[in-house]
This record gives sequence, C-alpha cells and structure tokens, in this order.
Amino acid sequence: MAVTGVTLGEEIMLLSLDDESGSAKSQQAAGWAVAGGILLELVMAERVSVTGKYLGVLDSTPTGEPLLDGRLALLETWMQGRSKRRVTDWLTKDHTKAVGATVQRLSERGLVTEERHKVLGLFPVRRYPEADGATERALRERLTATVLGKADPDERTAGLIALLHSAKLHGLAFPEQPRKEVTQRMAEIAAGEWAAESVRLAIRDMQAAVIAVTAATIAAAVA
Repeated sequence: MAVTGVTLGEEIMLLSLDDESGSAKSQQAAGWAVAGGILLELVMAERVSVTGKYLGVLDSTPTGEPLLDGRLALLETWMQGRSKRRVTDWLTKDHTKAVGATVQRLSERGLVTEERHKVLGLFPVRRYPEADGATERALRERLTATVLGKADPDERTAGLIALLHSAKLHGLAFPEQPRKEVTQRMAEIAAGEWAAESVRLAIRDMQAAVIAVTAATIAAAVA
C-alpha cells in the first residue's frame, strides 16, 4: 500500500511549529508524538506491527513516501534480525532524528521555510516558519470538526488525536479552547472503535508507549 499526502508525523510537527517564528512549541512532547506518528503511519501501511510493548517489521517494501521509508530502513537495521523490540526503546532512540527528518520533509514540500541563525553570534539555530498555510488550516478544520463538532473521525484522524492526547498536546491543536472542553472528547476518540481492529489496537499501544516515554522525561526533568 503506497502512502500519499502529508503524514501523521508531519501533521503533528505543523501543529507544533509557530507559524511566524518557526520555533517548536511543546518541543519535547511533540517530538515523542512525531516519532509515534511516523510509527503508527507505518503500521497503517502494513510495514510495521505494534503489539503491546513490542514492535516488529512486517514488510520492508518502500511505501513511496521518503519520510516513512527513511525511518523504515533505519528501523529494520535497528532490529538486527530480531523479531521484536520495545516500542519505547525505538521512540527513545529515534525521536530527535525523526523530528529533524520531518521538518526537512515539510521544507521539501514547500510548507515551511528553513531559516538559520546564530545565537550570540556563535550557536547555530534553525527555525521553520510557515511558507504555505493551506495544509495546516485544513488540518485544524478537520480536528475542529471532529473534536468540537463531534464528527466521526476516519482512522488517521483518530490516530492523530490519540497521539496528541497521550502526549498532552491538547493546547497545540486547540490553543484557544479551555483544556477541559477538548480533553474528554479527545479521550473518547482515542478509546473509540473508529478504525479496523488491528489499527485500533496499534493506536492503543502507541498511546501507552508515548505516555510512558513522556512520563519518564518529565520525571527525569524534576529529579
């Protein structure tokens, strides 16, 4: 099954990037969700399985989407002939590089522009301000219709909302809405039966993995 259009990881990245400054909001949590989105996209493309705490490669045939195919090749190498490894281990290993690959893909699509600066004249910093806002506007309209308008989601939208909910990124999707107004509906969608059973179970297990790595990060930060 070929993959066309903007991927889940890219959608999460678009929500995270400030349109004008190009800096990432909720950077660490968004990074986990981006990596999780790429993995879930590979599950839906039937290239990867996520079952409980473990993942495996089912099919290394390219999907036709460079972002996914790059992560799939790295994942296959990382598996090193094993039938399964922990989802959280992969997210921990890959999330920073996955974010870099994702913003690069957004830049290739012409959705963001890469700008390079130096802080204090020494430290290089990259920012990715919006170049074409049509894709993000359509994304936000889709989320609004599903969460606030209570429309039934398709499986990709359900997966996206589940990842945003598990990483506590409600504010990225709905910056002007009180959290209580969206949390319950996002939780309902995350727990719902909007997708085929195999995808629904993968969404559930990806949620658990993102919650685990996010919680571990928070605990390490306050220790």
